[in-house]
Amino acid sequence: MCGLLGLICTNTDDAAEARPAVGAALRCQRHRGPDENRTWADAEVVFGFNRLSIIDVEHSHQPLTWGPPESPQRYTLLFNGEIYNYLELRAELADKHGAVFHTSGDSEAIVAAYHHWGEEAVSRLRGMFAFLIWDSQERVVFGARDPFGIKPLFYAVGPGGTAFASEKKSLLELA
Repeated sequence: MCGLLGLICTNTDDAAEARPAVGAALRCQRHRGPDENRTWADAEVVFGFNRLSIIDVEHSHQPLTWGPPESPQRYTLLFNGEIYNYLELRAELADKHGAVFHTSGDSEAIVAAYHHWGEEAVSRLRGMFAFLIWDSQERVVFGARDPFGIKPLFYAVGPGGTAFASEKKSLLELA
C-alpha cells in the first residue's frame, strides 16, 4: 500500500507556493508508505508520494521520471499498486517500440505504455493500481485506477485547482 497525492494548480507557476501544503496533506497518509516520502513540482503541478517498497526496492523511487531517449524527463509518475503483467509489457515495449528501462520494477512499464499507447494503455494493465502521469511536454495529467477500484483514487476540485489522493483526508487537508 502506497499513498499518492497530486495537485494541478489553476494558475500556472502556483506549484512552488502549493508545495508545503501538499507536504502537509501527504503526512495525513504516511501510514500508507513508511519507507519513503517525496514531493516534486513543476510550474502548475505538485506531486507527493508515500512509498511502501515491494518491487525493485532500490531503484523505483517516486515520483518517477521517465521518457523516451529524445525526451528522457518528459513524464512524471505517481503509482500505487502492482501490475501483474509488467514483465510481458516491458518485453513488448522494448521489442516493438524500443523502450529503454532503467529499473526492474513495474512503474516504468506504466509510463512507457502510456507513451506508446496513450489512454489505451490502461486496458492492457493487469493488476490493482491507481496512478497519475504528468506529461511535461503536453502539459496534461492523465490518471486511472483499476476497474474494480481496489486501489483508491479520490479527487476534489477547488478554487486553487484539482487534487487527487489515495485518501479523502488528504484532500480535506488541501481544502
